[in-house]
Amino acid sequence: MLITFLGTGTSQGIPVIGSTHPVCLSDDHRDKRLRSSVLLSWSKANYVIDCGPDFRQQMLQVGCDHIDGILFTHEHADHTAGIDDIRPYFFRQGDIPIYALPRVIDNLNIRFDYIMSAENKYPGSPSVKLHTVDPKTNFTLKGKTVVPVLGLHNRIEVLGYRIDDFAYLTDIKSISETEILKLTGLDVLVLNALRVEPHHSHLNLEEAIELSQRIGAKKTYFTHISHMLGFHAEVEKKLPKNVHLAFDFLSISLP
Repeated sequence: MLITFLGTGTSQGIPVIGSTHPVCLSDDHRDKRLRSSVLLSWSKANYVIDCGPDFRQQMLQVGCDHIDGILFTHEHADHTAGIDDIRPYFFRQGDIPIYALPRVIDNLNIRFDYIMSAENKYPGSPSVKLHTVDPKTNFTLKGKTVVPVLGLHNRIEVLGYRIDDFAYLTDIKSISETEILKLTGLDVLVLNALRVEPHHSHLNLEEAIELSQRIGAKKTYFTHISHMLGFHAEVEKKLPKNVHLAFDFLSISLP
């Protein structure tokens, strides 16, 4: 399985519009972050986790000519606002499967009713095939088992996903011991790490390191990073040896 980070930034991305923060002015390409998303590819299948406002740019960058579905973590705009840009895929492939919690599907039905509603569908808009995810029930995508992993983003539930020995969790602040048990024996864990200072709905760097050590994956990559975490090159040097900062369009290959 090939894992490609399409974006590793927080909701504002980096650089932040109008910001003169030193990280926003950095020349290091690793400090320029689109909104968080990841592309998973195996046996000619392509699945995207989250579809944010940078989706079109991300798909063009990686040259992705088809997608087999989108797995949503939660409904916030930086994870869903690119759904209209699935149109080229829809025109070639037909309805695009999406997978999400019932609450997230309800939210998409309201915000994107011109796509989601059979009665209000606008001519030329894409269509989707809805799949409701039960956090307690595994499901299958193109021969691989997907294990939903439930976390809390302040007060709302968010989904992470485990496929084989890879797991992707973003926008979490806390996770139960029961859900952590789903993450034993990982080769690669992806986890959010927003900034150094504590945050009400995201793990900060210290919390992310602590959780990564509890889970014990062979390697952990941090994503959903804000400019307030600091320069990529400087932060990377201070991390435990098996923990790294992800960056946009980094690819990792797993058996």
